[in-house]
Amino acid sequence: MKHIKPILAVAGGVLLAAGLSAQSTNSSRPQTTDTTHSAADKAANMPELKSFAMKAADGGMAEVELGRLAVQKASNDRVKQFGQKMVDDHSKANNDLKAAAGQEGIELPADTSAKHKATMQKLSKLSGAEFDKAYMADMVKDHVEDVKEFEKASKAPGDSPVKTFATNTLPTLKDHLQMARDIDNEVKGSTNKTSGKTTSGQKPTGEHSY
Repeated sequence: MKHIKPILAVAGGVLLAAGLSAQSTNSSRPQTTDTTHSAADKAANMPELKSFAMKAADGGMAEVELGRLAVQKASNDRVKQFGQKMVDDHSKANNDLKAAAGQEGIELPADTSAKHKATMQKLSKLSGAEFDKAYMADMVKDHVEDVKEFEKASKAPGDSPVKTFATNTLPTLKDHLQMARDIDNEVKGSTNKTSGKTTSGQKPTGEHSY
């Protein structure tokens, strides 16, 4: 009988250790499950940001394509420079968006939408001052919409790479919008001078003031 108690104590210690080990293993399982959620599952829980990412990718690709067209066809130097800036800035933004979307499991479109293709086709038929005016008017319109969409995405609840992308890119888009408005006013003024229009309603005298 004297030997039974030590044996029982040892056995109890072994069982206690085994129980603690099992509890430790079980308690770690939920953490492992939480950290192994797929990126696709996360994307499914953020439909608004996913929709934003898809639109931003479509618009970003269009800005690059139209920018290249402006470099080729614009007659105004500032329009050409703006077009090149669109190529440079939106190419970078597109890469940043692709990286952010990849972390969220969002598959972005590989090509521009029919809407942007139609704009590209329309502008490709123009040249000179007509192209400058149409392109800059389109850039003002697009960037007004872009700023609105990016502001909304930057205020979305929670944290995500796509939200961070929207927040970081927004200041650049605001700069683009201001530039687009300034150049748009310039090319409109040039068109009015060329056509002989005056803001006072008087007939042109044949002389130009610069």
